[in-house]
Amino acid sequence: MTGRPGVDVPDHRGRTGLHLAGRELDRNPDVRIRDVELTSQGWHVLRRTTFDLRRRDGRWVTQQRETYDRGDGAVVLPYDAERGCVLLIRQFRYPAYVNDHPDGMLIEAAAGLLDADDPLTAIRRESAEELGVDLGAPTPVLDAYMSPGSVTEHLHFFAAPYTPADRTGTGGGLEEDGEDIEVLELPFAEALAMAHDGRIVDGKTILLLQWAALYGPFSGRAPARVEAALDASRPTGS
Repeated sequence: MTGRPGVDVPDHRGRTGLHLAGRELDRNPDVRIRDVELTSQGWHVLRRTTFDLRRRDGRWVTQQRETYDRGDGAVVLPYDAERGCVLLIRQFRYPAYVNDHPDGMLIEAAAGLLDADDPLTAIRRESAEELGVDLGAPTPVLDAYMSPGSVTEHLHFFAAPYTPADRTGTGGGLEEDGEDIEVLELPFAEALAMAHDGRIVDGKTILLLQWAALYGPFSGRAPARVEAALDASRPTGS
């Protein structure tokens, strides 16, 4: 009998037991895991899980969900408050390109998977590789599940100061990882306007830019053309 890669025998990354993730979950008494199937194991892992769910009316129903497990990640918005700038990147994103984005070239905040690192180490690693900058003291902003209907990733958000003296290289990412990244230093007001007029459509980047305008280093500095939108999004009493 031939073993199943990623289950009984190591896959191309040396992993086994990939079908076991989630079977032990018992934190929610209204959810009972029945089965976990490994449906694909490329660099990341796709699973199909069958579980019983107790509805609010007390009835139990059986459901199936597919989950894409790519690990957790971290993202950072470097800012220079004195000069009124932020550092972003532009790179090709095929999933956006195949889903109606004009050219797939997305403007984003620098981010990456944690791999074996903690979130702070990860953002410093990604800032060095993608941006060529040594960050100042990071500020935790928020944690979020960005696509909880199908993707397991838990994303850690940070902002961190930088100055021109903190530039350590040209950035651009790692060619061996297929990265070809353009570094963009933009006036914060322009970046925020781009998030409102559709030139920036990446969700994690929009969240960080709006945080920076509402609560962060650029609070109160929004350009007139986006001030109304920011006022509408501020909590009562802000």
